[in-house]
Amino acid sequence: MSFLNEIEPLKQTALAELKTAPDLAALEQTKGTWIGPNGKFTALMKQLGTLSKEEKPAAGKLINAAKVELEAALLSRREELELKAALPKEPTDFTLPGRRRALGKLHPLTQVTDDIVRAFRKIGFAVADGPEIEDEYHCFDALNTPADHPARDSQDTFYLNTTDKRLLRTHTSSVQIRVM
Repeated sequence: MSFLNEIEPLKQTALAELKTAPDLAALEQTKGTWIGPNGKFTALMKQLGTLSKEEKPAAGKLINAAKVELEAALLSRREELELKAALPKEPTDFTLPGRRRALGKLHPLTQVTDDIVRAFRKIGFAVADGPEIEDEYHCFDALNTPADHPARDSQDTFYLNTTDKRLLRTHTSSVQIRVM
């Protein structure tokens, strides 16, 4: 009967070790020590063959019950440790302002234009920008465009209803005269 008396103290020691495992790695190591392929309870199962016919059923029943209890304790402790590992290390301050989600994206044509401008800047070009609404002097006169040039026709240029002959920037570059 000494074999049957060994099972309960081993089970209590194994339960204590499983419940006090500090982290998941230690828990897995403890599992291997007790119920793994080379564990102490697996060794007890292998020793069943040396027992008499009368002792085998009782010993097998005790060993299996102990293994079931150890596996339940292992699962419980694993859940505790996983929950503990998932918790944040620092407390969260819920009074801080939240992060706003960025709204919208650039239009694909704007993205392509930006890429082209970036490429030209890399090889040494400068990009100049000017007003969208321009006067006649910067669009035509300063660029020596004659008064009878087709670009000055109302079909090719969008004149605004103002007294100083304002117009939308034409196909000629009014910005170049500003840069020159």
